[in-house]
Amino acid sequence: MGCAVAEGLSRRWTDVFLVEKNPKLGMATSSRNSGVIHSGIYYPKGSWKARLCVAGNRLTKEFCLRHGVAHRTTGKLVVAQDAGETAELLALKKKGEDNGVTGLRLIDAAEIRRQEPHVQGHAALEVPSTGICSAEELVHAFARVAEGQGANLVNHATVVRMEPRKDSVRVTLRIGDKEKSEEETIEARCVVNSAGLYADEVAGMLGPRPWKIYPVRGEYCEIRGARAELIRNLVYPLPHHDQLTLGVHFTKTLWGTTLVGPTARYVDGKENYERGRLSIAEFAADAKTMLPEIEERDLQLGYTGLRPKLKAPGEKGIADFVIEADREVPQVIQLVGIESPGLTAAAAIAGRVGELVGEVLVNTNR
Repeated sequence: MGCAVAEGLSRRWTDVFLVEKNPKLGMATSSRNSGVIHSGIYYPKGSWKARLCVAGNRLTKEFCLRHGVAHRTTGKLVVAQDAGETAELLALKKKGEDNGVTGLRLIDAAEIRRQEPHVQGHAALEVPSTGICSAEELVHAFARVAEGQGANLVNHATVVRMEPRKDSVRVTLRIGDKEKSEEETIEARCVVNSAGLYADEVAGMLGPRPWKIYPVRGEYCEIRGARAELIRNLVYPLPHHDQLTLGVHFTKTLWGTTLVGPTARYVDGKENYERGRLSIAEFAADAKTMLPEIEERDLQLGYTGLRPKLKAPGEKGIADFVIEADREVPQVIQLVGIESPGLTAAAAIAGRVGELVGEVLVNTNR
């Protein structure tokens, strides 16, 4: 997200700094996902997630075309397992149409089998605008373009303090690792907090704030070799209200393997990518619901990712993105809870951030 924001802001202003705590860009949430370019069918009408996902679907594809980022528009199927889920499928179609997603249509079991011969389902929603990209390439392309536009990229730099001034914010950074580091300060006219899993902690440097991030781990398996051909494109289950995610689904990658996942489980730390991982048997049991031919031997464990959830364990509903100027320190733009569809929406979020930054600079006459 930070790379997209830096790319957008550096088109308008010359003194943009992108601060990254890791040694390299894109090592956390931005690239640890399935790389899907979402359509915008899942989110409440009028929400940031709905509006920015629909806009971001187009903007992401355009950016990928301009800058040589590997991607393709694949479409996807959202599958209802039995007749009892048909009403939910229809409701999902209407939600997507209300959000401005075009081309949606319901298909029956025979059409499912024509498009995905090995997938089992009663009916499905066909979503033609969904696509896939190389998330890592996209992140690096945003950063490369930003740097070419004059942005300053600073890796291995952790924000340790933010001190509001009259018309600016003094940001103190720790450069390097704990064993060998030094502190430096940047006097910023405007700060954009796009710290992902740590956005609540960065926001809290200004004093108590209303947000708390709960890390939710998503795990993947891969189907490799000939069995990867059991899936042609993207196939999703119908999501239910009590799920943390869109459900364990199948994603045919740009490099020919098939991802199974992600799962979703609250974990005890923002760096807990591996402790207590699920077994291949558990993945296979979930996958068999839609792909009966899959066997444990066809799967191998893949990577994991962490989502910055704003909903605590047990809380229901969808939390929207937080994209706003801080109410006490308006020179700070807060981006909190930027989870899925954050990758898809990144370019659109960057556009909104540019508007907010412009307002800050006008109000401070700078």
